[in-house]
This record gives sequence, C-alpha cells and structure tokens, in this order.
Amino acid sequence: MKKFSLLVIALFILSVLLVSCGDADDEAATEEVAAPAENEATPAEESAEEPGETEGAAPAAEDGWCSNTDIVFFPGGPPGGPFASVVYNGAVAAAADLGANVEYVWSDWNPEKMVTGFAEAAATQPDGIAIMGHPGDDAFQAVVDDARAQGIIVTSQNTTLPKLEAKNASSGFGYVGAELYSAGYALGAEAASRFGLGDGDRAMVWGLLAQAGRGERTRGVIDALEEVGMTVDYLEIDDATNADASAGIPTFVGYVSANPDVKLVVTDHGALTGTQETYFDSAGLGPDDVFGAGFDLNVATVEAIRGGWTDLVIDQQQWLQGYLPILQICLTHNYQFTGLHIDTGAGFAHADNVELLADLVAEQIR
Repeated sequence: MKKFSLLVIALFILSVLLVSCGDADDEAATEEVAAPAENEATPAEESAEEPGETEGAAPAAEDGWCSNTDIVFFPGGPPGGPFASVVYNGAVAAAADLGANVEYVWSDWNPEKMVTGFAEAAATQPDGIAIMGHPGDDAFQAVVDDARAQGIIVTSQNTTLPKLEAKNASSGFGYVGAELYSAGYALGAEAASRFGLGDGDRAMVWGLLAQAGRGERTRGVIDALEEVGMTVDYLEIDDATNADASAGIPTFVGYVSANPDVKLVVTDHGALTGTQETYFDSAGLGPDDVFGAGFDLNVATVEAIRGGWTDLVIDQQQWLQGYLPILQICLTHNYQFTGLHIDTGAGFAHADNVELLADLVAEQIR
C-alpha cells in the first residue's frame, strides 16, 4: 500500500510539471502572434503584398490581368464614323479595364481591306485578332487558318462567320453582334406592322446583299416586307457610300424622283440610317411623307427620331461589339476559355423610348 501511495504521488508531481511546461509554451506562442516584431508583416499581409506571384496566375492587378496580351482589333471603319466610333470606344474601354495592349486597324467597311488587313496583322504575331466578319467565311478561310497555325487567337464581331466559328470555337473563336438574318427580318416585320403597310405598298431597301454573310441582314428585311405583299425596290450600297454616307445623296434623290409613291425606306447600314434626314430633305420629302427605318443608334439618328424623320431603328448595342471581343481574347489567352457567342441585337428604338437612350448615345456608349 505504501509503494502504491508513493507511485500515485510521483505521477501527480510529474503531471503538474508537464502542465506547467505546456502553459509556458502556450503563453509564449500567444505573445508571439499578438506582438510581431516592428514593421514585420504577417503571413497574410505578405500574401496580400505580392499578388500574381503564384505560378500560372494572371498579372498583378495594378497592371491589369490581361497586360501580357497583344491584340489587333478591327472596329470596321472609317475612323470617326458614327457606328465604328462606338465599337472603338467599347474596345478602348476593355483595354483600359483589362490592361491589354491593343492596336486598331480601320477598313472603311471594305471587305477586301479587312482580309488584307488581317493578313498584315497576323504577320506581326499578336496573341489575338478580333475581326469584322463582312468578307464571309470563304474570303477569310485561308488567312484565318494560317493565323491559327501560328497560335494566334481569332474571334469576330458584327457579322457572323459560322463555319470558321464552328471550326475554331474550342480555341476562342466567338461572336459578338446581332444574328443578322433574324435582326433584318424583325425590323422589316415590325416596320410593316407598326406603320400599317402591306399589299402593293412600295418600299426601298438600301443594303449589302452582295456581301456574303453581311448581306443576310438585308435579305431578312426584304423577306419580311415581301411576305406581307409589299413591292420592294432593292439598291446595293456602293463602296463610296459605304465609306461616306453623304456620297449616297444623289442616288437617293434619283430613286425618289423615279418612285414618288415610296412609303418606306429601310437603310441597312448605321451611317446611312444616321443620314436619313439629309436624304429625305434633299429629295424634297418632309418628315411625314415617308416612313424611315434602319439600324443602329447614333446622335444624328436620335435627332432624326425626335424630328419624325426616322421612325424605327433596331439597336445592336455596338459598344459591346468592341468591349466583349477584347475580353474574349483575354479570357482565352490567359485562362483557356472557349469562344462565346453573344447576340447584342434585340431591341427597337423609336419616338416613344428614344429619350431613355439619348444620353448614352451622346456619350457613344449606345
């Protein structure tokens, strides 16, 4: 019994010693965390001070996470044009937000210049190129294949390139813009319905049927008008008017002189739509003499809607056609995202709602 008592006492003393040592260690540890050395960062602070240091991460936030990406972007053209300027502004905003290095190539809406410019851009070995799709799949096929063989990311805006997109979507080929045929058809159908037009009424459609792909929007307008029995006179936009809408004044005046019974004019081009008031006035027409419809808002179009010259415009939100292709290339180059297909053309602008958009149009955002 005595031995057992001594053993119990010894174990008790040992446990007290161990607890005392543990308390001392805990106190030291607590004090060390609570009071780090002066000017010494904690592990969390060290991590916060060194963003982007982890292997494979995007660049530091102050430089923009896409600052390691070189892009060539096609706004369409010409420089200063009402539609292309809004596309350009969207791309500039994306470059500023993301930090990408972007070069801009203008083309006067000329398909041949777009293809030639693409080949020249690819020769500079950028990480990505964002193209207007006006020339069509066949015209772009060879130069896009060559660029992809070099590892250059390609994506598109404004006009679809369905074959090239299907072939290269997994490597970042996307699309930002309206679905062309359906947008054209929607405008034609809405114009006929809204203005009470139908069997035997005459319409002039001024568009770009000759351009593969891009011409689908014009085709949609014509189909919708003809389905309700309207007589459609089609005029192709020539290169001079495509680059400078005012060059089309003599063409329009000549058409109206020969067809004074025209009731609807549809211009399948943003710059021409913005010139409708000038066209009508030059032909001796007043704001109530003919219905005007077209595509894309700009400052001149807003004023024409306010004045009754232009009655219906489909808005394809072209600022997004600048911003989102830059984002697409950044996402693919930095994070291996595949191509995104985004429809930007779903709404109509007219006298009843134009004031909701007017300030944004003045800022060249809508």
